Amino acid sequence: MKQDPISSESISAPQGKTVYPEPYASLVKGRQKRKLGEYFGLTNFGVNLTHLSPGAVSALAHSHSKQEEFILVLEGSPTLILGEEEFVLHPGDCYGFKAGTGIAHQLINRSEEKVTYLEVGDRTEGDEVEYPNDDLKATQLPNGEWAVTHKDGRAY
Repeated sequence: MKQDPISSESISAPQGKTVYPEPYASLVKGRQKRKLGEYFGLTNFGVNLTHLSPGAVSALAHSHSKQEEFILVLEGSPTLILGEEEFVLHPGDCYGFKAGTGIAHQLINRSEEKVTYLEVGDRTEGDEVEYPNDDLKATQLPNGEWAVTHKDGRAY
C-alpha cells in the first residue's frame, strides 16, 4: 500500500489515552502520543511522536520482558528515570531500553516547557510489563492487546 508523505502533525494524537486503569490513568493525562507506525500500517515495530506537557509523565516506571524501546529527544529537557538514577536529557539525546533487564524507566517533564520525543519499540509477542512502584502488571495477549491487572492477577 503506497501512501504519500504527510506531516506528522496531521496524525491524530489523543491526549492522555492509556490502557492504565484509574488511579494510574490520570498520571499520563498530560501526554499526547501520535502513533506514526500504526498510521502507516507498520507491524514489526512501533513509532510514536510523543509530547509531554509540563509536569506530565510518559508512563509509569516500567520494564519489559521481551519488547525493547528507544527514545530520541527532539524538544525540551525531560528527566529520564532509570532504576534509581535520574538524568536530565536535552534535544539530540537518546537512550535504548533493553528488554529483560528488570530496570524500570520513565520520562518526566519537570520543566516549564513542552517536551517532544520520538519513541520506537519492537512488537515481540508475549511481552509482560512490570511496574515496580505500582500495583499493576500488563500482559500482552495473543491478539496483541494488553490485559492490565493487579500484581496478584486480580482484575481492575
